[in-house]
Amino acid sequence: MSACVPFRMNGHNRDEPEDRGSATLPATPTSATTAHIGTTHLQRPHSPPGTAPQTPGHTGQTPEDQPPEDRRPEDHQSEDHGPEDRRPGRPRPVGSGRGSRDSGRPRRPGKGFRISGADLSASISVFLIALPLSLGIALATGAPLQAGLVAAAVGGVVAGRLGGAPLQVSGPAAGLTVVTADLIQQYGWRTTCAITVLAGLTQLALSALRVARSALAVSPAIVHGMLAGIGVTIALAQLHIVLGGTPQSSAVDNALGLPGQLAVLHPAALSVSILTVAVLLAWPRIPGRTGRAVRKVPAALAAVGVATALAVATGLRLPRVDLPSWSSHALPELPEGPALGIAAAVLTITLVGSVESLLSAVAVDKLISGRKKPAVRTPRADLDRELTGQGAANVVSGALGGLPVTGVAVRSSANVAAGAVSRNSTMLHGLWIAVAALLLVPALDLIPLATLAALVMVVGIQMVNITHLRSVRRNREMLVYAATMTAVVFTGVLEGVAIGIAVAVAVALHRLTRTRITVQEQKGIHRVRVRGQLTFLAVPRLSRVLGKVPHDADAVVELDGSFMDHAAFEALHDWQAAHEAHGGTVAFTGRSGGRIAEPASESHACCRPWTPWRNHHCGEHPAAAPERWPVPPKHQLASGLSSFQRNTAPLVREELARLAREGQRPSQLFLTCADSRLVTSMITASGPGDLFTVRNVGNLVPLPGEESGDDSVAAAIQYAVDVLQVDSITVCGHSGCGAMQALMTGQPDGADAQTPLWRWLRHGRPSLKRMTSRHHSLARISGRLPADAVEQLCLTNVVQQLEHLRAHKAVARRLAEGTLQLHGMYFHVGEAQAYLLAGGEETDRIDEVFDRVTDVPPALEDTPA
Repeated sequence: MSACVPFRMNGHNRDEPEDRGSATLPATPTSATTAHIGTTHLQRPHSPPGTAPQTPGHTGQTPEDQPPEDRRPEDHQSEDHGPEDRRPGRPRPVGSGRGSRDSGRPRRPGKGFRISGADLSASISVFLIALPLSLGIALATGAPLQAGLVAAAVGGVVAGRLGGAPLQVSGPAAGLTVVTADLIQQYGWRTTCAITVLAGLTQLALSALRVARSALAVSPAIVHGMLAGIGVTIALAQLHIVLGGTPQSSAVDNALGLPGQLAVLHPAALSVSILTVAVLLAWPRIPGRTGRAVRKVPAALAAVGVATALAVATGLRLPRVDLPSWSSHALPELPEGPALGIAAAVLTITLVGSVESLLSAVAVDKLISGRKKPAVRTPRADLDRELTGQGAANVVSGALGGLPVTGVAVRSSANVAAGAVSRNSTMLHGLWIAVAALLLVPALDLIPLATLAALVMVVGIQMVNITHLRSVRRNREMLVYAATMTAVVFTGVLEGVAIGIAVAVAVALHRLTRTRITVQEQKGIHRVRVRGQLTFLAVPRLSRVLGKVPHDADAVVELDGSFMDHAAFEALHDWQAAHEAHGGTVAFTGRSGGRIAEPASESHACCRPWTPWRNHHCGEHPAAAPERWPVPPKHQLASGLSSFQRNTAPLVREELARLAREGQRPSQLFLTCADSRLVTSMITASGPGDLFTVRNVGNLVPLPGEESGDDSVAAAIQYAVDVLQVDSITVCGHSGCGAMQALMTGQPDGADAQTPLWRWLRHGRPSLKRMTSRHHSLARISGRLPADAVEQLCLTNVVQQLEHLRAHKAVARRLAEGTLQLHGMYFHVGEAQAYLLAGGEETDRIDEVFDRVTDVPPALEDTPA
């Protein structure tokens, strides 16, 4: 039974309403580039005997010196096949038909660098956000204000060009503000620049070791707690400038100094700051058509602009931005100070900057996969390459006298939302920053410092994210979050993170040792239930509970855990031997009641307490199994239902009650085969309310008018599209499909041809015809050919059924409106591997290449910068 298969509930009205859950398949494929088949050919089924695959010549290949995302569509093609391959009687190359990406056109000279209009407009939007924030972060660190502009320009151009996340925007970030401010106070600005260079070199070394993904092993509670602590520290420091004073050296001193600062207010600074905060918070909430028009200007720029205009118009006397001449700009010097302190500073900037950048890159991937327009395939982030880009940017920024550079989630999300399609938008934003730093100095000198302080103070407050708090609380990590945040505020970033890691380890050890052991008598059978991991720490309680079982009783020990150490095993084994010696019986089961073999030599590798849903007998003949049970086994379905009621129902009851009240609102129609090996909730990590599922033999979609009395599939499609208003439809095929094997075998003669099964399978004949036709390119998996003709038909059938879907009026109408997407999916059962059909979301073309889905970890929620 599948009652114990874990799943993630990804319904709606959660703490993160914008995330419809993992059940929604991404519109973009997960592999960054398509593996090239080259000159390998696949001979079609039913070809004349003796027809051998041909090896055509080729005239062009993909340039190796270009990043994948910068190549034009024709640069992704495989080799160009000559016209001789299209002669009758010869197999065509894979992907050479119409609509295939592998047409293989050679590159045309002079077209190497093109900027799309979407990238140009997105770069301007990001520039308008980054300009005031860069100045504000420089002010908060105590660095020269020009240093923020240098870091923003270098982050855009260098990290944008060399990084592995094309749409991520890098620059000075609030996450490093506290660290940089401490370094400036301790070592001075020029030495801090040298430390930034050393941190960049360290990042380059780490990227060469390819350890970028290890940064994702840090608990999200620690990361969120660190950012919250930094936000509190920033807000306390900038509050003094907002009130017209000067911040102290630490968060504690700033908090203690607030009463005295409130006693000596500066009305001009306070009024400008209040206006800045009011505009910043109200700007996104302006209603109606006016709101849609003004929101084209970023809220940060609008707040700074309005406050500056008021200060200039009223002639308020306030400290303002003072950008000195670039000729006097400070450059780095050799580090001066204790070597251990310098090393700790380099390590702090490296770790904090790297973790923030990599988590931001993963979050950008999540945003890209969730957007519907523009329908452009953007490769997923290469984290090691992203670390290389960040390291190079820090080396250049530090050498030019700029702040440390890191990936910034807020600017990156703005870049994605503005419709950017390539790294050109990030690079152009850096160019605009450089132009503004050179040509807009008179305008920038008009900005009051209190305005920038108010802007950064709001950013700091937003770093204590309510969504993060809810997520941490839901996962029972509040202690780790609170400890990290408090430690960062009172001791510093590096020390705070170290304390957070120590608390997280302690919490994990506590959970590891917290084991619940109970005993209950039911109909003469004593059931001992063990919930949690069995270690030597739980042996005393285990022995005490087992001692309550009468010597001659029938006993069942239910183990619900994934780990048992040697001490616990010995305790169970000794008790079992003694119990059976007194005439009792003992059986060990998992959560669902499935028996676990006691002696290791008699057990098989497939028997595990965490796989009770498997329909296997580990070599035992099913008929003989009941004789070896000490108690009569339950019916398999009843056993699974009992396990559901005991273990799963308490977890999903609240969610199901909400769905019962509000009704279903699935995000997707999932049409797949009735094969028992396809567990849709497991392979899509979906939960109640996520998928509207239709299953039939062969995952077939009859064409309108050919149902012959069976309208069930058409009715389900119409209901999902018109009534439920699903966002997408996925057709999922799988390996080893019996329906496809039957089609390959051919329809029998006589009465057998009129059975319900063969009347249904006639809807799959267009797929067989498509596969043998020379007017369509062969469907294939990226990087390899189909294993055999059956797999070829399984892949082709997915493509053909998508075309059948388009023939339904409700689907065609929604596609024309741009409110529906179609996806193709193939699941290889033996490999437990999913593949997504490339280009399936477009309305005018279906590509016939299935891209492998990679195991990318969940993205971090949006992190303010």
